[in-house]
Amino acid sequence: MTKTKSDNNLGFVSQKDIVYNKLLPYADKLDDESNDILSKIKGNLGRAVQLREIWPGVLFWTRKLSTYMRLYGRKFSKEDHVLFIKLLYELVTIPRLEISIMQGLGRLLINLLKKRELLSREDLELPWRPLYELHDRILFSKTEHLGLNWFPNSVESVLKTLIKSCRPYFSENATQEMLDEWRPLLCPFDVTMQRAISYFELFLPTTLPPELHHKGFQLWFDELITLWESVQNLPGWEVHLVNLFARLANDNIGYIDWDPYIPKIFTKILRSLNLPVGTSQILVPRYVTNAYDIGHVVFWVSSLLGGPSKQAQAQLSGLFNSITSFFHPSNHGRWLMKLMKLLQRLPASVVRRLHRERYRKPSWLTPIPESHKLTEDDITEFVKSMMQPVLLAMFSKTGSLDAAQALQNLALMRPELVIPPVLEKTYPALETLTEPHQLTATLSCMIGVARSLVSGGERFPEGPTHMLPLLIRALPGVDPNDFSKCMITFQFIATFVTLVPLVDCSSALHERTDLTELDRELCSASAEFEDFVLQFMDRCFALIDSSTLEQTREETETEKMTHLESLVELGLSSTFSTILTQCSLDIFKVALEKVFNFATTNIFETRVSGRMVADMCRATAKCHPAESLKLFVPHCCSAINHIAVNEEVLNEEELDKELLWNLQLLSEVSRVDGHKLLPYRSDLLQILQLTLHLKCKQGYTLACNLLHHILRSAALIYPTEYCSVPGGFHQPVGDYLPIRDWGRPGDLWNLNIQWHVPSVEETSLAFYLLDLILQPELQQLQRFATGEQDMSRDDVLKSLTIVHHCLLGAGSLMPPLTGEPIPELVCSMVNLDETTLYTGMEYDQTRENYRDAICSVMRQLLHYILEHSEDDTKSLFLIIKIVSDLLHFKGSHKHEFDSRWKSFNLVKKSMENRLHGRKQHIRALLIDRVMLQHELRKLTMEGCQYRSIHQELMRGLLRLSTSRYSQVRSRAQSVLFTALGTYNFCCRDLIPHVLEFLNPDNSSVTQKQFKGALYCLLGNHNGVCLANLHDWDCISVTWPAIVRSGLSTAMSLEKPSIVRLFDDLADKIHRQYETIGIDFSIPDECCALAKKLMTAGNPLPQALMPSEEEEAEGLKRQKLKNSESVEPWKFEHISIGFLSLLLRDDHQLPPAAVTFFVKSLNHDSLYVRKVAISAVAGVMKQIKKPHKKVPISPSELCEMIDTKAIVAGDRPDNQWLQYNSGKLPLTQKDWDACVFVEKTHWGYYCWPRKLMIYAPEKEQPKQNLCREEMTEREQITFDHFSDPVFINQFIEFLSLEDRKGKDKFSPRRFCLFKGLFRNFGDAFLPVLQPHLERLVADSHESKQRCVAEIISGLIRGSKHWSFSKVENLWGVLCPLLHTALANITIETYADWGTCIATACESRDPRKLHWLFEMLMESPVNGEGGSFVDACRLYVLQGGLAQQEWRVPELLHRLLQYLEPKLTQVYKNVRERIGSVLTYIFMIDVNLPFTRPTTSPRIADFTERILLQLKPLTEGDEEIQNHVVEENEVGEQDERTQAIKLLKTVLKWLIASAGRSFTTAVPEQLRLLPLLFKIAPVENDDSYDELKRDAKTCLSLISQGLLYPEQIQMVLTVLKEIAGSSSWHARYSVLTYLQIMVFYNLFTFMSDQKAVADVRGLVIKLLEDEQLEVREMAATTLSGFLQCNFLSMDAPMQAHFEALCKTCLPKKRKRELGSVVDTIPPAGLVRRHAGVLGLSACILSSPYDVPTWMPQLLMDLSAHLNDTQPIEMTVKKTLSNFRRTHHDNWQQHKQQFTDDQLLVLTDLLVSPCYYA
Repeated sequence: MTKTKSDNNLGFVSQKDIVYNKLLPYADKLDDESNDILSKIKGNLGRAVQLREIWPGVLFWTRKLSTYMRLYGRKFSKEDHVLFIKLLYELVTIPRLEISIMQGLGRLLINLLKKRELLSREDLELPWRPLYELHDRILFSKTEHLGLNWFPNSVESVLKTLIKSCRPYFSENATQEMLDEWRPLLCPFDVTMQRAISYFELFLPTTLPPELHHKGFQLWFDELITLWESVQNLPGWEVHLVNLFARLANDNIGYIDWDPYIPKIFTKILRSLNLPVGTSQILVPRYVTNAYDIGHVVFWVSSLLGGPSKQAQAQLSGLFNSITSFFHPSNHGRWLMKLMKLLQRLPASVVRRLHRERYRKPSWLTPIPESHKLTEDDITEFVKSMMQPVLLAMFSKTGSLDAAQALQNLALMRPELVIPPVLEKTYPALETLTEPHQLTATLSCMIGVARSLVSGGERFPEGPTHMLPLLIRALPGVDPNDFSKCMITFQFIATFVTLVPLVDCSSALHERTDLTELDRELCSASAEFEDFVLQFMDRCFALIDSSTLEQTREETETEKMTHLESLVELGLSSTFSTILTQCSLDIFKVALEKVFNFATTNIFETRVSGRMVADMCRATAKCHPAESLKLFVPHCCSAINHIAVNEEVLNEEELDKELLWNLQLLSEVSRVDGHKLLPYRSDLLQILQLTLHLKCKQGYTLACNLLHHILRSAALIYPTEYCSVPGGFHQPVGDYLPIRDWGRPGDLWNLNIQWHVPSVEETSLAFYLLDLILQPELQQLQRFATGEQDMSRDDVLKSLTIVHHCLLGAGSLMPPLTGEPIPELVCSMVNLDETTLYTGMEYDQTRENYRDAICSVMRQLLHYILEHSEDDTKSLFLIIKIVSDLLHFKGSHKHEFDSRWKSFNLVKKSMENRLHGRKQHIRALLIDRVMLQHELRKLTMEGCQYRSIHQELMRGLLRLSTSRYSQVRSRAQSVLFTALGTYNFCCRDLIPHVLEFLNPDNSSVTQKQFKGALYCLLGNHNGVCLANLHDWDCISVTWPAIVRSGLSTAMSLEKPSIVRLFDDLADKIHRQYETIGIDFSIPDECCALAKKLMTAGNPLPQALMPSEEEEAEGLKRQKLKNSESVEPWKFEHISIGFLSLLLRDDHQLPPAAVTFFVKSLNHDSLYVRKVAISAVAGVMKQIKKPHKKVPISPSELCEMIDTKAIVAGDRPDNQWLQYNSGKLPLTQKDWDACVFVEKTHWGYYCWPRKLMIYAPEKEQPKQNLCREEMTEREQITFDHFSDPVFINQFIEFLSLEDRKGKDKFSPRRFCLFKGLFRNFGDAFLPVLQPHLERLVADSHESKQRCVAEIISGLIRGSKHWSFSKVENLWGVLCPLLHTALANITIETYADWGTCIATACESRDPRKLHWLFEMLMESPVNGEGGSFVDACRLYVLQGGLAQQEWRVPELLHRLLQYLEPKLTQVYKNVRERIGSVLTYIFMIDVNLPFTRPTTSPRIADFTERILLQLKPLTEGDEEIQNHVVEENEVGEQDERTQAIKLLKTVLKWLIASAGRSFTTAVPEQLRLLPLLFKIAPVENDDSYDELKRDAKTCLSLISQGLLYPEQIQMVLTVLKEIAGSSSWHARYSVLTYLQIMVFYNLFTFMSDQKAVADVRGLVIKLLEDEQLEVREMAATTLSGFLQCNFLSMDAPMQAHFEALCKTCLPKKRKRELGSVVDTIPPAGLVRRHAGVLGLSACILSSPYDVPTWMPQLLMDLSAHLNDTQPIEMTVKKTLSNFRRTHHDNWQQHKQQFTDDQLLVLTDLLVSPCYYA
């Protein structure tokens, strides 16, 4: 088809259709159909928007639009495309739009924007701010936590995807606007940091064209990348930065120079994998939770590859070298999943990039410059670097799937590097019998590379020659005893056979002269195909023989197939039919004969083995119907006739096995092209008439299957062949050489699908069968239903079975049900008609419409059975099925379609070629996809009109859904739910009928009916939930009914099932309830767009433009709708729950409801009280008066000139914000003059353009109104809370325990009090004060918690109080808090901490100066013991931490206060002080563009500490912790003081490791020598606290991230320590080095001097006099070699060999009793060092044998008889070598010469001890 012709039919140039539509047999009708639908959509959608009718009009037609896109793709003009997008964008961003509508429209908009290459930036520009406001309103909702808004869970992902889709179209100035908006939020100590960075990640556009880069990423790149570089401890927001950089790199390959950052990038990636290193590593929990997202890491890495410098590939190879050994199957841990994901995603990402560079159609998106495209060498290098880990991962514990996907993508790029090593592993695995897991792993990897292997190509021409050997060797895998092996083998064979025509081409060797050497080889090999097919069949027959029922079951067990058997059956039949499809005719004939003989010489039972054989026969019939039917039909017919001649057979209960088997065989063989069945129609009819009325159920069911299959074959449209080459393989070899088609993709435009379209003969055969068979059954059932004729239950069942199978077979010939539409369900001013799709069927109106006939009989029968024999459940089950099919069935079922769609996608994934793209799938897959498109059209049923006939059927279903039997109920309900989702608005019609059953006045309801009705309201997990429709009209009847049903007679709470149902129902309503819109207004811009849509482009809309009157009417209705929504209120637990759901932030509660909730605060039931607390807090928010804000310009406040450069931190222009005890607002005048800024982040990074602050007091709403001035709702609250009796009771309830020991500070109660004090000022303080004083003196946990909740609410609620009131308030509070802190206990300190932290959150510190001054008075004064001290510090820390950078003065005061106390404290206070110090120094960060802080600094503090620690650093003796804990009188000596100080400092170091952003490396280095001195070597918990802490500290510091400039500093310190006299310290240096180097690997590797230094250090320590240190040095060296940090070069090897040759001193005979000298002689040490060096080299490659290894092993073995400890080392090394190389010894052996092998065998076989 040429493009131009199709466009002329449409009248416009389509954006992008679904191509598969053009291959349907009725393709020529589709253009007119789609034009018709599109014009209706445009017309009605435009009309609905102009009439401002969101529901149902806009919703109905947008849903139609998304269905249209599912069926036709983007089949509209560019102009329409842009209009649709703009209209939907306006609709989605309507401010008060109901969330679920927003989600639906959002999903459609995402779909419209999905293919961004279709619309360029010229065609479309979208504003970013409406989306930001929408996102902010929903994800950072101010009212959701108060229960005023309920959002669904999925809303977040929909919003994010929506923003991603709109991002490319933001305007060029958007970047600058966004930076202005969000930069002021960048305060790293505040939660706003996370918010700002995640906004940057979501919104910043990165696809601007190069000429606009100066308006795009260049505005922020340097700023953010330096921020990222300088952050060391993985805060939560770093992940967002990485995601942003990954996207930036991917969108702008070649326009950014990443080289300076590459070592840092790879170091951070390696750290983020959290791999375990060394022996005693302590993980920082934050590293695990905030680790990078592998998907984005892969994205980033694949964008860095290529380009002139090639640096990224070098680092990537380094990364894989260093982590390869982690992939070995013997290693396992939490980190493995991440590594596997990295492995699987990286090749896919590189393939995607290659596709983009070489094969993708160019579009408006920026192309990659030539200089940065991947070259052939780049690809080869990349594939090489990945091969080793991938091959190891093939046998991983997590399964081989990840490795298989990686191999599939790698093989697309470099088959010659990837496939041979996989083959090397596959051949041995196919031979081995002992290791089946090896076989499954290698086969699944072979399936991945199948296509690359078979198609060969110039890179890997010898690929196809492996095909046959693999197939033949895989056959033994068809093994009845090993299920998983069997399945993978089927999959393997099917995959390869799909790609290759099984044709014997060996004759071409003589006939053709144009064959290459390779062609000749393949031709001669192809002679084995016939053998292969026959052997495969033998294997299958053996499998079938071993799975007959008699063999696998006891007599008593079920006769159904087990799950495993049905899987094997599926595998067997699909593989066999694939083989036959791909066979040449000659091979097929041999196979056919073989199957025919097997099937007809044996008799099988029909449950398991019979099904498998019948499947094989069906496969033959499908491939070549004529040849197969000629054999099977006559044989089966004669056999059946032969047996069924006797009359009595018909009435036997147990039928003859042979008869059953032949019937089964015949019914399966008849599933073929209907055209080929016609010659046998008389035989088949005769059999049907004989067998349909057998008495035996099994018998007549098989006969019904036969009937069903004959009807289906005649009536449906389907493709008849799935060969891999159009036209099959039946030409002579001289003209056509099949081996040229191995692995060839199908050509989408020349598929030549052979369709079966029903011919006239076939339809007349179908109707003849219906008249002959269905008609009499229906008549008989009708007579039974009217009581004229009696039938036994079995006969009814048999008749129903026949009816059902007729419906299933000929459903596509019967027109859908007709009837009158039900009027007046909803009132709409837009037409809501259904659209019908053509599916290739012209219904013949002259014939009887059997669907209607069946329908009327079923309705009568249903009523009859329910009246007379409700226990005949089997018939009821069948009736339910028939009703379901009457409603929905047009020739295919939804669930079958879904599973086919799934399996289609799986096969597509496993065999696709992502590199070339362009739909290069195999022909069979493409045909399958076209067929799925046809089925999709048949199944599209949404938005059908609800007609009277549907109404009657659904009422029938409702009767069944409330039936007596639970099975009947549940089946009927599921059909009912499907139907509810299909017909428009039918829920409204059905709900009253369901609610009838819950009505307490209706006394005839039984318990079963009651339960059924509840289930109907509950709905199923994915369908409609009637109790929760998005529709006020429905909710206003349903919820009261549910609540009132508690009075019903049928309701009994004794039945647990009913109680559970009510719980589920309430729970589901609560879970699924989303705030339903009241405000349905549409802004005017939308209407303008809608007008445009109605007049634009082809096809022209048909709906009329709405007239003025109609628009006015629409506006009126919209206003009416907005005002109607105040609901009627009735009725305990459920009702208050439902009521609380109806709180909203845009509509105040009616006063009656307010009274109800306030009264419920003192209800007896705890649940009701809890709901009431939330609800009243919500009501407080609703009646809050808005406070006026005014913009100020920050630069005017402090007379500073605004500079353009970014300077963050403490600057002169934000000093006025900080706490200054000299300038506190202590008088009314100062208070009024002070500008309060409540939020802590303003001003830290930069100022916003306009800072909004509260207007002066006189412009704010009046406080402390008298009762007359209040609104009705306020009066209700006021009256209750001023009433001492009410308050007494309320406080009484609040101070009760809820769950002992589990209670925490309750934010809900805090919100309630905050609301009360905010709205009513201090009106309630006098009533509450006595209670507070009483409670605070009571040390009970619950009493203290109650006080804490009220006090924090008071402090936060006093935000807008006048100065006098606030002063008065603190006069009351300070004594209270004093008492509280004195009475603090272990149970309550956390609550008080929360109380103060909550009170200080987002408050200007100058407003709370009373509180801070009180807390600062003397936190550690020893009153009440050390515990109270610790608690006070905790509370103080809670308050100060909330204030972040704005209280430097307080932090200095606190530090001065604490410093002298650091030495004289107890353990619990010590830990607390450590934590407080962390917060004191938190503000001292080393971030870019940031001024040094005015808060305390770590450097000064460290100086002061080191002075005090002098006694410890100078002395050389070991530091013991012999300090007595009591603070005894008098000064202790300096040393004891220093040890105490050190303990506290250690606590501080440990606490800050996980919390601060940047690490103060220079300061830590000065403490290091001391730590090394103390830290013990072994892991032993018996050590005292000091030593354990020192060890923890070392482990944490060693994991820190280092900058290049810090590396030399660290190494200098380590060298110094390595020379110390304590061997413990020297030993610890090595463990420290291991972790430090691995965690900063690439930073070290990019510094040559550092590598040399580390190497020198390790080699020096190899010659240490202490044995333990030498051994550790060897381990360290081996680790460095293994992760390729150091390499095994010639000089190193020579050095070790020289050391080994050191002579040992002669052994002197010792006199008995002489002193043994403890220091080993120097010679021995050097010789041992050499041996250890060699041993380290050998152990560094545990999984392979490099070229240098054999020689080193020989060198080692020479030392087997040296003195100890050398002998020990050699033995250990050899045994380790043997352990790690034992698995693959067969391959490893190849590396050694024969002499070396002899020596080795001697060494490794343990000597005999008896010789």
